[in-house]
Amino acid sequence: MKLEGTFVALVTPFADGRVDLRKVRELAAFHLAGGVRGFCPVATTGESPTVTPDEKAGIIRVLVGMTRGRALVFPGTGTNDTRTTIEQTRMARELGADGALLVTPYYNKPTQEGLYRHYEAVARAVPFPLILYNVPGRTGADLSPETTARLSKIRTIAALKDASGDVERVTRVRALCDIAILSGEDALTYPILCLGGRGVISVAANLIPRPVSQMCEAALKGDFRRARAIHDRYYPLFDDLFLETNPIPVKTALRKMGKLNGDLRLPLCGMSAANEARLVKTLRKCGLI
Repeated sequence: MKLEGTFVALVTPFADGRVDLRKVRELAAFHLAGGVRGFCPVATTGESPTVTPDEKAGIIRVLVGMTRGRALVFPGTGTNDTRTTIEQTRMARELGADGALLVTPYYNKPTQEGLYRHYEAVARAVPFPLILYNVPGRTGADLSPETTARLSKIRTIAALKDASGDVERVTRVRALCDIAILSGEDALTYPILCLGGRGVISVAANLIPRPVSQMCEAALKGDFRRARAIHDRYYPLFDDLFLETNPIPVKTALRKMGKLNGDLRLPLCGMSAANEARLVKTLRKCGLI
């Protein structure tokens, strides 16, 4: 499977404490119109730790039903328990998803051999396209380039989402294997594309799907001047979306844009007044409100 372009790291809308599937449909329609290549729901940006398996299944069903043939659906199914990860990945496959996004196991801090065996076990149990997701700032586990290269030999492992913050990592991974690399940080998408990355799983695409898609399309066609112009225009937004823990700022921005109520589930809570004021200023500068 060729994975490239823009995937939106979809937020999970809530209303009265429940997942708002009507809003999921509205957001999906907005992103499809914006040209995204795929959806990654119920992952970090989708507040996966506080979304139940039944709620995840409901979101996946909606997206699969809306996007078949128009975009890919790669829900987040990774946990820090291999058995649970297999169960959730199998559920995603049975619901018709195109693949799954698997974060490195968090908190229990496996070794590189443990990480390899974790992903190998999932790939063996569920023959299904998988995206490795390395975000050591959240998980405490850093998937090394060498382990990534070992895993790339498994047929169903299709890509790496890298949110390590280390742009040099792209070159190191590419020197070892030919796995598709997707940026996991909007502020670094342009440089990662310049170094051979193939796209992004984007938080900012929740707000600006068309520009993020255009930036990736331009870079993949070799038009790095146009891609850089889009990056430069929206860099302040990319930066401000991480003023506080993701997805607090992006949900605040969606509320300001009139697309969501902005509800979060504890332990996440609303933005501080100072940070919200800065974000609002940036949204206005970008013409979003």
